[in-house]
Amino acid sequence: MNPTPPDHGWQDHAALMADRTVRPESRWHGPLATTPRHRFVPRWWAGDDHDGEWVYRLHDGPGDPGAWMNTAYDPSLSVVTRVGPHHADHAAPGATVAETWPTSSATLPKLVVQMYREAFTVVQMYREAFIADDSRLLVTCGSGYGTALACARLGDRQVTSIDIDGHLVEAARERLAQAGHRPEMEVCDLTGALPGDYDRIISTVAVPGIPASWLKALTPGGRLVTTLSGTGLVIVADKTPDGGARGQVAPETAMFMNTRHGDDCPPPHPHTTSLWATARTAEGDVTTGRYPVMRVTGAWDVRSTLHLIAPGIEHAMDTADNGARTAYMIHEDGSWARARASGKGELPIVHQGGPRRLWDLLDKIRTWLVTDGDLPVVRAAVRIAHVERQQMTNRHPQYPRRRRHPQGGRRRPRPRPPPGTGPPDRPSVSAA
Repeated sequence: MNPTPPDHGWQDHAALMADRTVRPESRWHGPLATTPRHRFVPRWWAGDDHDGEWVYRLHDGPGDPGAWMNTAYDPSLSVVTRVGPHHADHAAPGATVAETWPTSSATLPKLVVQMYREAFTVVQMYREAFIADDSRLLVTCGSGYGTALACARLGDRQVTSIDIDGHLVEAARERLAQAGHRPEMEVCDLTGALPGDYDRIISTVAVPGIPASWLKALTPGGRLVTTLSGTGLVIVADKTPDGGARGQVAPETAMFMNTRHGDDCPPPHPHTTSLWATARTAEGDVTTGRYPVMRVTGAWDVRSTLHLIAPGIEHAMDTADNGARTAYMIHEDGSWARARASGKGELPIVHQGGPRRLWDLLDKIRTWLVTDGDLPVVRAAVRIAHVERQQMTNRHPQYPRRRRHPQGGRRRPRPRPPPGTGPPDRPSVSAA
C-alpha cells in the first residue's frame, strides 16, 4: 500500500483559503483555490525565542505536514523563506539564525491579490489607461507563488518574473513547472534595466523611489503598482504621453521588504550603534512633548508622512513593567530623540540632539492630523516626472484643489514645516 503523501488534501486547504481571501465570483478565486502554495514554501523560517534571544528557526514542511498546510494556506501570513543571506532551502535541519532582516518570502495571498487588483482596476480619472487581460505583466519573483497566481489568471506567456537572487529564480522556475506554469524568468535587479516592455509592472518589494527604468519599460498607458520604502503607501500610477506617470496612493496600505542590490540588505550606517546609545542616555535639549508617546511604526499614515519629510529615521520603543513608555528615534545624520512618559496617556519629557529635532517633526505631523483629521498621504495624488522626480499632493484626483471648511470660509492653513522640508501638503520623493 502506498504511503499517504505529506501534502495530501492540500486542495481543501487552498479552497478554504480562497474563500477567506476573495468572494467566490472574483476572477482571483480560481487561481487561489487551485495553486499549490505549499510547494513554493517546502521550508521556511519563523520567529522564535531561544534562551531569551529572538531567532529565526527553520521549519520543514514534509517533516510536519500539519504545520506545513496551516502555514502555507494561512491567507494572512507571509511565509519567510530567506533571512539575511540564509535560504531555507539550504539550511541544516533545525537551524536557527540570530535576529536579522528577512530578505525573501511568499507574500500573504490577500496582499498579492490586492496588488494585482490595483493593476487591473479602472480608476475613474484614468479610464483611458485600462489594460485588458492580454497585458504583458512584470512581477517580482520571491518564492514564485505570486507568479503562479498571475500565470493562472492571465496565462504563462503574459508573465515575466524577476529577482536579483539566482537561487530564488531557479527554485521558483522548478516549482512553477511542477504546478504546470512556464513563464519567462530572469535574474535581474529590479531597479536597473528591465528585460522587456510591459503593460503592467507590479512590485511586491518596496523601492525608495520609482526607477527611471520602469518608465522606460512601461508601454504607453501602462501601469505601475508598488510601495515606497519606509512607508505603507501603495503607489498606483499610469504612464502619461510625456513619459512620466500619474495616479494616486491606493486606499489600502501594504508593507514589503526593501529592494536589495546584492546578497543581503546593506549593513547599518557605521555609527548607528553608537547613536542608539546616545539616544538612550544623552541629555540634549529637554522639552515636554505635545502628545503622548506613540508607536510610530504602527501608525502607517504618521510613519509615511514622517518618512517623506525626513527619510531614514529609525524607531524603537520600550514599555516598562510599571507602564512607563519610552520611544527612541535616530537618523544617520546624527540626529536623535528620546521621549519618556510615566503612562500611556501622559505627556513625555523629550530629549533631543543632533542637527535636527526629530521629535518636533513628529509632533508637527501629529498636529496636522489633529487639525485636519487626516494627513497629506491619504489618497494623495501622485505625479512621476520622467527621470527627474516624483511628487505627491494631498489632493484626491476627484476633489477640487481647495476644500471649504464645513462652516464656511477656507480651511485653516497647515503649520509650516522646518526649513528645507518643502510645503507640508506637498511632500516629495526622490527618483531612483
